[in-house]
Amino acid sequence: MPTRNPHLLRDDHIRRFITDGYVQVNDGLPAEFHQDLYRKIETVLEEEGNPGNNILPRIPEIHKVFDQPSVRGALTSLLGPGYLMHPHRYCHLNKPGSSGQQWHKDDYIFDHNVRHARFRWVMAFYYPQDVSADMGPTGILPGKQHLNRISDCDASKTTESALGLCGAAGTVSIVNFDSWHRATQNVSGKNRYMLKFQFTRSREPAGPVWESGNGGWKPQPGDALPAVSEAVWNWLAGGACGEAEAKGVSIDRCMDALDDDDERVRLQAAYTFGRKGEEAVEPLVERLCATREDEALASVPRNPANPAGGNPSELPVAYALSAVGRPAVKHLEALLEDDAWWVRASAADVLGDIGRPASDARPALLRAVGDEDAWVRRNASEALAVQGDFSDEDAPALRHALGDEDERVRRNIAFTLARHPIQDADLVDDLVSRSAEDEGRYVRYYALAAAARMTAGTDREGFLDAMLAARWCPLTTRKSAY
Repeated sequence: MPTRNPHLLRDDHIRRFITDGYVQVNDGLPAEFHQDLYRKIETVLEEEGNPGNNILPRIPEIHKVFDQPSVRGALTSLLGPGYLMHPHRYCHLNKPGSSGQQWHKDDYIFDHNVRHARFRWVMAFYYPQDVSADMGPTGILPGKQHLNRISDCDASKTTESALGLCGAAGTVSIVNFDSWHRATQNVSGKNRYMLKFQFTRSREPAGPVWESGNGGWKPQPGDALPAVSEAVWNWLAGGACGEAEAKGVSIDRCMDALDDDDERVRLQAAYTFGRKGEEAVEPLVERLCATREDEALASVPRNPANPAGGNPSELPVAYALSAVGRPAVKHLEALLEDDAWWVRASAADVLGDIGRPASDARPALLRAVGDEDAWVRRNASEALAVQGDFSDEDAPALRHALGDEDERVRRNIAFTLARHPIQDADLVDDLVSRSAEDEGRYVRYYALAAAARMTAGTDREGFLDAMLAARWCPLTTRKSAY
C-alpha cells in the first residue's frame, strides 16, 4: 500500500472546503517562534509603518510559516503541486476598541477575474498570537463564497451565520478567495495581527492530489448549492464536466431559472446544465448571443463583492457553458469571432474556466489576445494562463501581448509565462525589461518569475523561490502599500 502523507488533506476536508470555503491548520512551529515574530511585526509597524507587500522581505522569517509541512500539505491539496505565492500580502492590525469592518470580498488585486466556482486562488490568514473571539478575529460567512449578494454588508444587519476564525498562535486559515470576510470587533485590550497571503494554482487538476479514499462526492449537510459543489469536486478530482446523473433535468426549466431573482437558484441552474452535455450547448450558445451589452455591463460597477469592479462575462449563461465543458468548446471557439465584444469576452473567459478539456482552443485564444477590445484581450490572457502548454511558434503572439497597453493583459501574460515557461531568448529579454521598467508592480514580479523559470534548471528552483520571497518591491511605499 502507498505511504500516507499525514500533512495532506483528506476527502472530508476537501468536501467541507468546497461547501464551507475554509480549512484551518497549525504550522507546528514552537511558541517562541511566534512570540519573536509578533515582536518584530509590532516593532516594524510602530517604527516604520505598514510595509504592505514588502512585509515578507522586511521580516523574512514569515516564510517559515508557509514552508511548514502542514501548511504546504493543505495548500498542495487545494491548489495542486507547484502552486505559487502571489506577491500581494498584507499585515492587518486590529487594534483594541475597533468596531470591525463591513462584509466584503477582496478583488483580484486590481484585476477583474470572473468569480468562478472552480477556485484557482486561495487566501491564507496567519496569526502570530493566540486569537480568541474577543480579539477581533477575521470573520467569514461559511458557504456564501459563490454568492455576490448577501442580506446586508453592514455586520449589525447581516442575517447570514458568521464564523470568527479563532486559533492559537501558528494558526493558518486557508479560505476560498471569494469568501465574504471582515475584521470583527476587538473588545479586548490586545493588538490582533493577521498576515494575509494569497496563493494561486499553477496547473489544472488531473486527479486528486490530497489523501483520497476514492470515495467520490458525498452531499454535505446544509449545502445550499449541491450542483455547484459536485461540479467543483469533479473538476478537482480530474473528472469531466457533466458526470452526474442527468435524469429529471429539464433544459427549459434550467433556462428559466437562469433569470430567477434568487442568485442561488441561478447558480444551481447554471451548474445543473453540466449534466446535459451536448444537448445543452445550442440553446445556451443562442442565449449567450442574445445577451445585450447593457446586461453584460451590469456586472462592471464597483460593489462590495467586487471592490475594483466586476467582469462583463460574469453571466449565468456563461457559468452554464463552463459547466457543460468539452461539448461547448468548438462553439465557444467560433464565438471568439462574434461581432459583439461582450460575447467574444465571455467565450474567452469560459474557455479558460473549462481548462484542460478546452486545450484545442489555445490557438484561437492566442489570436484573441490581440483583439481590438480590452475586455476580450484581458479574458483571453487569463485563459491562456490556465491553458498553458505553449510551443516555440506561440512566442511572437505572447511577446506582442506582453507589450499590451492594458496592464491587466501584461500582468496575465507574465503570469502565464511564470506558470508555463517556454524557451525563447527574445521573450526572456522582454520579460527582463518588464521586470525592471513596467509601471505595474505585479507585472514586474511575474515577469521576473517567468524570466527566471525560463532560464533556470530544476536544481535552481529552491534558490528562485527564496529570491522571489525576499524580493523588495521598489514601487511599494507607505503611501502605496499594495
